[in-house]
Amino acid sequence: MKKIALVTGATSGIGYATATILAGNDFNVIITGRREERLHELKGKLLEQTNAEVLPLIFDVRNHDQVVNALGSIPEEWQKIDVLINNAGGAEGFDLFQEANPEDWETMIDANVKGLLYVSRQIVKGMVSRNSGQIINLGSVAGREVYEKGSVYCGTKAAVNAITRGMRIDLLKHNIRVTNIEPGLVETEFSMVRFKGDREKADKVYEGLTPLTAEDIAEIILFVVTRPPHVNINEMLVMPTAQASAFYVRRDE
Repeated sequence: MKKIALVTGATSGIGYATATILAGNDFNVIITGRREERLHELKGKLLEQTNAEVLPLIFDVRNHDQVVNALGSIPEEWQKIDVLINNAGGAEGFDLFQEANPEDWETMIDANVKGLLYVSRQIVKGMVSRNSGQIINLGSVAGREVYEKGSVYCGTKAAVNAITRGMRIDLLKHNIRVTNIEPGLVETEFSMVRFKGDREKADKVYEGLTPLTAEDIAEIILFVVTRPPHVNINEMLVMPTAQASAFYVRRDE
């Protein structure tokens, strides 16, 4: 019997790539996101290119009622979720603390922290009752190192790190594995969202280097979720060869 994986934020980037690689490797997938058209396009692609079954759920992880209603509507045959990938989230704005827009803070805290909590709370109930399951949280090198104009985003990813460690302790007796994947520079929609659609600023983030791709991280997630049941990868920090830390990057002239 195929395992079931639920991937949040599956409409683009790492979530899209993760749903795709899992569907091609013996998982049925529940894909979630806010953009209905993109979710259905992904469903069509996966049904055409893989043998996976696919269930799309449209909701915003920042909205607790939407999370509860959507996850509560999952048909019985999909309710035994083996793997949860908390991928939804991102960065909003790139400003000095004293000049930042509080609405950007709210967006990041609601998506990166509260959204992860809302979704996990609903899914973990079933895992606890079955004494089985695996949770992958998408953190960031920013959860370990703070940089200029990134204080609140870095704070949310530091929270993901702490929450992951706490989850692992609380869920230990229920045989549930918990992992924090912490990427460095990955070229996705991330920078376009952070810079509010400014393509020039977004492109400069990756200028002169070869960043990670969403597929790189998806392959790592596949590795983590296919380890034997007695093996848990607690955390994994992954950066492109051209990056040594959150702020040390080699760029070609």
